[in-house]
Amino acid sequence: MTPRVSVVVATHDRPERLGRLLESLRGQTAPADAFEVVVVDDGSGPATTQALEGEVERGGLNLRVVRRAAAAGPSAARNEGWRAARAPLVAFVDDDCVATPAWLDAALATAAAAPGAIVQGRTLPEPGVAVGPFSRSLWVEAQGPYYQACNIVYPRELLDRLGGFDAEAFPFVGEDTDLAWRAFAAGADARFAPDALVHHAVVDLGPLGKLRMAARWTPSIRLFARHRALRAEHLTYGVFWKGSHYLLVRALVGLALRRRARPLALWLAAPYARHLLERGRTDGGGPLAAPFHAVHDVVELVAVARGAVRYRTPVV
Repeated sequence: MTPRVSVVVATHDRPERLGRLLESLRGQTAPADAFEVVVVDDGSGPATTQALEGEVERGGLNLRVVRRAAAAGPSAARNEGWRAARAPLVAFVDDDCVATPAWLDAALATAAAAPGAIVQGRTLPEPGVAVGPFSRSLWVEAQGPYYQACNIVYPRELLDRLGGFDAEAFPFVGEDTDLAWRAFAAGADARFAPDALVHHAVVDLGPLGKLRMAARWTPSIRLFARHRALRAEHLTYGVFWKGSHYLLVRALVGLALRRRARPLALWLAAPYARHLLERGRTDGGGPLAAPFHAVHDVVELVAVARGAVRYRTPVV
C-alpha cells in the first residue's frame, strides 16, 4: 500500500539523537502502514552507519536509508529524501527533534482539511532541560514566518513543481524559508497545526559557540533580497532583522550623542537597557548576562549588515 505521508529526515553524525527521533516515530498514534520513514545519511561516519543498520534490523518502522558518500548539507539531503519518497505528502523533521505521539495524526488531519496547503507544526525545546543564555533550541508557536523544516509537511506535487530546496543558493541556512516563500509566490497556502508538536534538542554552545552562531547569519539575508513579501511581513520598521537590532541601533546612536545631548541619549538607550534585563530573566543569567547579550547582538548586527551589502538589500 502507498503510505499517506513520507517522513524525511536528513542526518549527519548524530546517531544518538537520530535514535531518539526514530523511537518517537515508532510511538506514533498514526497506524504503522500510514507512513514511511526515509532517512538520508549525509556523509556520516561509521557510528551513524552502524546505528542505522541496527534500526533497520530492529523493525517497527517502514524505514528506508539513503546514503550519500559525502556531506553536501541539509538542502541537498532533504531533496534526495523527498524524491525517494512514495507518499503524496512529505513531512520533514530534523534528527535533533523528538515527535510527540500525535504528531503525524495532527498533521494529517490539518492536511486533509486544507488539501494542497503546507502544514506547519509546533516546535518547543525538549522538556526538562534548562535553557540558558548560551543555549540553542527552537520555538515555533505560531505560523511563519520562517517555516522551519524541523516540523513541516508539503504536498509532494508542490515540491515537484518548485524543484524542492534551492541547495545551490541556500546549502546550510535559509533553505526552508526560501522554499516556503517560493511556494506562496506560486499560489500555495499554509496552515498551522498546534497539536503536531515536536520537541527540539537544547544544546549548550558556550559563550564562544553562541557568538560563532551569531556570526553565521550573513547568507540568510539573501532571503530578504529574494522575497519582498517576507521583508514586508517580518522586518521591524521594514529594515531591522530583529526588534533587538532596532533597540541596539537606537542605543548606539544615543551613545554617540551622550556628550552633546545627554537627555536625548538616555531616551534613546533606555529601551535597549530594559530589553537586556528582560532577556536576562527569560533566557537565563539574570542582569550579569546583559554584557554578553549586548556583545551577541553587535556580532549578529555586523553579520546581518555584511549580508545587506553582499545581497544589496536594506536590512540591519
